[in-house]
Amino acid sequence: MDLEKVEKLVKIFEDSSMLEFSYAEGVMEISMSRRGEAGVATHPVAIAANEMVPQVEERPQAEEVAEEQYILSPIVATFYSAPSPDAKPFVSVGEKIKAGDTVCILEAMKLLNEIESDYDCEIEAVLVSNGQKVEYGQPLFRVKLEGK
Repeated sequence: MDLEKVEKLVKIFEDSSMLEFSYAEGVMEISMSRRGEAGVATHPVAIAANEMVPQVEERPQAEEVAEEQYILSPIVATFYSAPSPDAKPFVSVGEKIKAGDTVCILEAMKLLNEIESDYDCEIEAVLVSNGQKVEYGQPLFRVKLEGK
């Protein structure tokens, strides 16, 4: 990970209302938080993990690694994982979905917007919780692209 990429991540974090943010690439991990010791919001702090950390698992070869992508929020809104409180979520971790499948609903100004996947992919992680406010461009899901 180069310094320019780190600076962009810090700038995105500073310009958002997120209180915490983590990003990992290979053995490098960056965590930023606006929370002080008592959990109160403060100025952002960036922490990078030492690249010399031993790996517990063996890393797959480059040709075995599928491309990792994110499904981002196209608007500032409230995230809902299901069509109603008692319904099952649109997607879950480990599920394979097709391009055009609905992954969540974002509510903005009393309008419900169904967000669809742009990729044939597998959901690796849901990065926000139900009812959480999300920012424009904020990652909602980490996905692994199919066929890459």
